[in-house]
Amino acid sequence: MAARMRNPAAVIPAAWPAIAALNAASETGGVAASTLALVHLRVSQINGCSACVDAGFRDALKSGQAAERLGAVAAWRETSYYDDAERAALALAEAATRLSDRVDPVPDDVWAEAVRHYDDRGMAALILKIATTNVFNRLNAVTKQVAGSWG
Repeated sequence: MAARMRNPAAVIPAAWPAIAALNAASETGGVAASTLALVHLRVSQINGCSACVDAGFRDALKSGQAAERLGAVAAWRETSYYDDAERAALALAEAATRLSDRVDPVPDDVWAEAVRHYDDRGMAALILKIATTNVFNRLNAVTKQVAGSWG
């Protein structure tokens, strides 16, 4: 498999620092890095971004995530590997990624459960991580970036 082109953020150099800065900002809201890694992986799975699933899985393993937790993230509702705060973050990630799947994209119950575990900074961090991951996914999936080619 070959990519259709280089990642657009590499083609237009001013784009990469902006995206990287937004991603870095998402990591300053007090949400555990392990939770943000799960969110990144789940959003990337939903979007079918092989490059981001691969990179996210590898990065999460390097940061100490258990392989069982990473391997089961697509079925997080049916496993006991995640605590209530992680479950709330994953539910928010799924709803915010699948905006067109329902009339109320992020139902009040999903929002209420998330704010039960995260303050405004934490919610901002989660929303920024979800949004940034969706940007990465769209850049990579549209141009068919190859899993494993980023490092």
